Amino acid sequence: MQWMIYGANGYTGRLIALEAQRRGLAPVLAGRSADVAALAQQLGFSHRRFDLDDAAAVAAGLAGIGLVLHCAGPFSATSAPMLEGCLAAGAHYLDITGEIDVFAHCHAQDARARERGIVVLPGAGFDVVPTDCLAAQLKRELPTATHLVLAFEAGGGPSPGTAKTSVEGLGKGGRARIDGVLQRVPLAWKTRTFIRDGQARSAMTIPWGDVYTATVSTGIPNVEVYMGVPPATIARMRRLRLLGPLLGTSLVQGFLKRGVARSVRGPSDDKRAATVTHVWGEVSAPGGAQCQRHLVVPNGYTLTVTASLGIVEHLLGGGAAPGYRTPSQLMGADYILSLPGVSIAQDA
Repeated sequence: MQWMIYGANGYTGRLIALEAQRRGLAPVLAGRSADVAALAQQLGFSHRRFDLDDAAAVAAGLAGIGLVLHCAGPFSATSAPMLEGCLAAGAHYLDITGEIDVFAHCHAQDARARERGIVVLPGAGFDVVPTDCLAAQLKRELPTATHLVLAFEAGGGPSPGTAKTSVEGLGKGGRARIDGVLQRVPLAWKTRTFIRDGQARSAMTIPWGDVYTATVSTGIPNVEVYMGVPPATIARMRRLRLLGPLLGTSLVQGFLKRGVARSVRGPSDDKRAATVTHVWGEVSAPGGAQCQRHLVVPNGYTLTVTASLGIVEHLLGGGAAPGYRTPSQLMGADYILSLPGVSIAQDA
């Protein structure tokens, strides 16, 4: 099966392409920029260049392709046209998004994906492989769970794409799953602490993809996701509430994204190697029963590389039932534990 990394010239796409070469895989590299040709030449891969705003160009670009790992954000703009192209071509669709609305749109295409015989799996990287697998593990441990809390504390800093997605999220506020319904909540809606190395770490709720996917994976109707940040960051996010709808205007969004473009480059190889991510999960059931687990995983970008390529290799092997899938549904709850550098923390 021929397969493609689209957005291979971006920060994360390039990391995935480099690891694909190391593993002896042979993806077609593609993207919107001419830079993809130079990377393909460097790695000895073939390449294609096409934009996603032209359906005919997408169709031509996906000719003969059986699987796409889509890495070109912002996924709020790029996921739908690429997914349509994959449905038309009969190609499996994977991406590395963490955007709630993208998960919802992909899920809505489940019947079409089944008809076309393809797997549609958004969130094949750090968003949302570790948290989704952890949620499924905890549901397995406590089948009567009705409430799920997930949290992570990441080091190393964001890539340009992640930073721009975060800017977009400011204008939408927070999100949580409450009694089975996705609801909008204020920025930094709730706060709490999680224990790392014997120390309490402050955290605030964020609109992470699991508020959509975790309920699909586990059936748990109440889901909150937290990110570990300093108290000063929590205070700053709460002050931003005063700006309300202004945060979503094109003027403010453009200003903030230009700032990202000037200053954010993504963590270096050394920074990724030197930083890890802590991931916590907690489920509770009526009557007070609880189950908790704490994972230590590599830097989020390093994990995205290994997690997404593991899913690619699984699909290249054939035999996967078509339709929309979350990572734990396709790969199993313990998939995260099979990836290099992942361990269960001793305080779990």
